[in-house]
Amino acid sequence: MSVSKLLPLAACMTAALLLASCSSNRAPQSVLSPDQSAGISGPDDFNRPHKDGAPWWDVDVSKIQDAIPMPHYGPVKASPYVVFGKQYYPIQDARRYSAVGPASWYGTKFHGQATANGETYDLYGMTAAHKTLPLPSYVRVTNLENGKTVILRVNDRGPFYSDRIIDLSFAAAKKLGYAEKGTARVKVEGIDPHEWWAQQGRPVPLVLANNQPARATVAQPVAQPMPQVVEQYSPPPQQHAAAVVPVQIDAKKNDSLAASGLYLQVGAFANPDAAELLKSKLSQATSVPVFISSVVRDQQILHRVRLGPISNQGEAEQLQSSVRLANLGQPTLVRAD
Repeated sequence: MSVSKLLPLAACMTAALLLASCSSNRAPQSVLSPDQSAGISGPDDFNRPHKDGAPWWDVDVSKIQDAIPMPHYGPVKASPYVVFGKQYYPIQDARRYSAVGPASWYGTKFHGQATANGETYDLYGMTAAHKTLPLPSYVRVTNLENGKTVILRVNDRGPFYSDRIIDLSFAAAKKLGYAEKGTARVKVEGIDPHEWWAQQGRPVPLVLANNQPARATVAQPVAQPMPQVVEQYSPPPQQHAAAVVPVQIDAKKNDSLAASGLYLQVGAFANPDAAELLKSKLSQATSVPVFISSVVRDQQILHRVRLGPISNQGEAEQLQSSVRLANLGQPTLVRAD
């Protein structure tokens, strides 16, 4: 083959190699609009981290639209369920719901995983998790610290903290201005989709969010509710736990602890509900004081369940045996810190 014929061939091969190189190093995908259903935001080679946190790919959240309230004519997920021994009773109608309290958010650890009603969680979607609202439903969330407001679709369960009333997607927390802070005091209000569209001066669209025609809205005889089976739902202890920055620990919660002495630590949890559950079981099994000592480790709050103070090594060994026999953990001997 002549040199004049080899040069064009080499040029083609070089171009093909460059094209392959570029395609193997694609930039993160942009966020999908609400009417797109192919995949979720983020890079194709997303590797889920062990700890929850903010995404490493950047999206301008100001361009992400709020969720659009749409009537839901199918069954909703509102069955009673149990988490860490506590039973929750979801309400059947979210339209008149209203509550004020702390909100948190969840991100990369749960990105791409199934939500409680089977949808796929997208940390750049406008969604939320709630303990008792029916799934799906829509809420307006207002940050009471700055007045910012978003509309979200509730499609997940949580957060299982005693003081937090709702868990938002990262994008929603970012739009409300508290993603870097971790939590904010908010007001949550249920939305009636029909009323919402009337306020816009428009009828409900003929094509619904689930692509079913509007004729599906014809009223059907309402069946009497059947007794519902209580669901057993056990999220990992680390669920919805990490804040972006260290959180100040309330010293008053630990002011009853002795300044020195020996203690047995039975467990350490990111989820305070898991710590409270273990504390309750230990309190029933022993007469030794049981308490929870909270501390910040690696930008995450750990709730440590401890027994004590203990006067001597012999008492510690006896307690360790009692806890093991009760199948409540493998306690280790620690000193106060």
